[in-house]
Amino acid sequence: MRTLTKSLLAVGGAGLALWTGWGLYSTRSTERVPYDTLAELDGVEIRRYPRTILVETTAESNEAAFRRLFRYLSGANESSEEVSMTAPVASDADGQTVSMTAPVRTERATTGARDTDSDELSMTAPVRTDDGDGEVTMAFYLPSEYTPATAPTPTDSRVRLVVQPPQTLAVKTFSWWATDERVTDQRSALLDTLAERDLDLRGEPFLLQYNAPYTPPFLRRNEVAVAVAYEPESVDNTAE
Repeated sequence: MRTLTKSLLAVGGAGLALWTGWGLYSTRSTERVPYDTLAELDGVEIRRYPRTILVETTAESNEAAFRRLFRYLSGANESSEEVSMTAPVASDADGQTVSMTAPVRTERATTGARDTDSDELSMTAPVRTDDGDGEVTMAFYLPSEYTPATAPTPTDSRVRLVVQPPQTLAVKTFSWWATDERVTDQRSALLDTLAERDLDLRGEPFLLQYNAPYTPPFLRRNEVAVAVAYEPESVDNTAE
C-alpha cells in the first residue's frame, strides 16, 4: 500500500512539474505589448501604452468571436499569413508565419454600459472582450512591427483591423482564474482607488488575460484596466 501511495505521489509530482514548466515556457515565450509605468497608486499601476494594432470582431458569443478571430490567425486574410499563438516567429514553405503579441484583450458591456467580466477563451496575454446588447466584441493585439498598412487584411467582412491610439491605463493585476466574482471584486477595488485619487476615467473597465488556456492557475496573470486622464503633478503618488 505504501509503495502504491509513493508511486502515485511521484506520478502526481512529475505531472505538476511538467505542467508548471509548460506554463512558464508558454508565458515567457510570448511577445507582449510594451508599456511604460508612470506611477504606483495603492496597488494600481498607471501605464502609458504606445499605438497598437488589433484585429477585432463582434459576434453573438465568446466562442463565436474566438473562432472567427482564430480563423484570421490561421490564414483567413488576403495575404494568407498564419499568425501563431505564441512567439517566436518561424517561417514555413507556405508563407510567412506571424507571432501574436500578448496580451489578448476582452471587454464586456451590458445594457449599453461596459462591464468587466471573465473569459475562459484567453490565449496569450491579453484578451479583450465587450458584451453589449447580447453581443461580444473580442480583439487580439498584433505584433509591434505591424502598421495599419502592413497588417494582414481579413477576408471575413465581420473581422476588422483597429488602430488603438496611445493611451494611459490604470491597471490592477491579480492571479488565479478570472472568475466572475474575482473580476468584479478587482474591478471594484480599481475604481475605488481611482475615485480616491480623483482620476477621471476615459472609458469603462475591461479584462486583460495573459496566458494560454492550460496554464496552471497559480501562474496566471490577469488584469482589470481602464483608460484614465493622468497628470503626474496633479496626483499624490504615495500610498495613504
